[in-house]
Amino acid sequence: MKKNRGRTGRKRRRKHLQSFMNGVDCSHKLEYIKLKKWLKDRGFEDNDIRPAEFWDTGRGLMTTKALQAGELVISLPEKCLLTTGTVLSSCLGEYITKWKPPVSPLIALCTFLIAEKHAGEQSLWKPYLDVLPKTYTCPVCLEEDVVSLLPEPLRKKAQEQRTMVHELYVSSKAFFSSLQPLFAENTETIFNYSALEWAWCTVNTRTVYMKHSQRECFSLEPDVYALAPYLDLLNHSPNVQVKAAFNEQIRSYEIRTDSQCKKYEEVFICYGPHDNQRLLLEYGFVAVDNPHSSVYVSSDTLLRYFSPLDNQKNVSGSVWGNTANDCVLFECFGSSNCWKRALLGDVISATNEEQTLNVTEKICLFLIEETQHVLLQIYRLKRDKENLKNHLTLVEALRLEDLKILQKSAEILCNLKMATT
Repeated sequence: MKKNRGRTGRKRRRKHLQSFMNGVDCSHKLEYIKLKKWLKDRGFEDNDIRPAEFWDTGRGLMTTKALQAGELVISLPEKCLLTTGTVLSSCLGEYITKWKPPVSPLIALCTFLIAEKHAGEQSLWKPYLDVLPKTYTCPVCLEEDVVSLLPEPLRKKAQEQRTMVHELYVSSKAFFSSLQPLFAENTETIFNYSALEWAWCTVNTRTVYMKHSQRECFSLEPDVYALAPYLDLLNHSPNVQVKAAFNEQIRSYEIRTDSQCKKYEEVFICYGPHDNQRLLLEYGFVAVDNPHSSVYVSSDTLLRYFSPLDNQKNVSGSVWGNTANDCVLFECFGSSNCWKRALLGDVISATNEEQTLNVTEKICLFLIEETQHVLLQIYRLKRDKENLKNHLTLVEALRLEDLKILQKSAEILCNLKMATT
């Protein structure tokens, strides 16, 4: 009997240890207890997924049972979703309806989030607001010193994002001022740029797609957003497939997995076949060994290595891609077809093939050197600027993924050159 109890105890300890190796269950934390109660009051039925902390992805959801392909992961009732309908039903509704020109669905959601956050304990959405990130890592939130370390094509998009959010704030200030009767405090203090930046990132990174009918009180921009409490704790993986949609029959937003998931493992969803630059731009993170990863080459870099005749052609860009962990190189050089044909394996003249491989290798080696130089800069900045460490680590992760692709591409190009000599 003692031996049996010993074996049973060891077995339980092994299972307990295994769960900690996969992720640490956080469902006992007060903020999650309150969130689950709040969801239950709105019709959500508890299931077999739990909030947890994972060593590689941070906060996410863990399954407490094995999931089979096609199985329902989560079903979130409509009452739990935060949409423009929620906003119009609040005290903001009459102000939005009266305002001309109409505000966008995006601004309506951002305004609601800011107002509810300001309401604090009085907010009906407080249990959800309490588990939302306090800060984000989208490029709009990064310091200029960090943005300057992004690859050139992404750096340009990051600057465009920052400009867009700033213009959104400036163009919405008059509308925010119209809400003054609802607040004792000055609306300029409540609806400041920092608050809008946080709200914009919340909507941009955490909403699910849910199409709503067009309302006259909103601008013509698509109304396709829904914030989904608890469901939005699911992290992205490029290696899983899910079905996500609003079930009109039972009025719930559902996610079904097309992949198996072992007990105590993290449950993932896929945001789409995005490369790391897109993931960082839109969501503020990088996926390691992302099969959709690409390294984009700017036109300025390409022009360094073209002959004067090639420079007169339409040079549009270049990309190294990582497909199923095998690096491939795609070149788009306008009318310079021999480049593309050579890299796709078509037969061209020996001279053109040699030129193609030589120039491509030079570009690749230049990018490797440039990436290594930036990584050295990041290393020094992480040492000297502790306040930027988290943001620098994010850019470092992107650059390291780029470096892996470029080094593999250089190896392939070297082998191709050897095969042609």
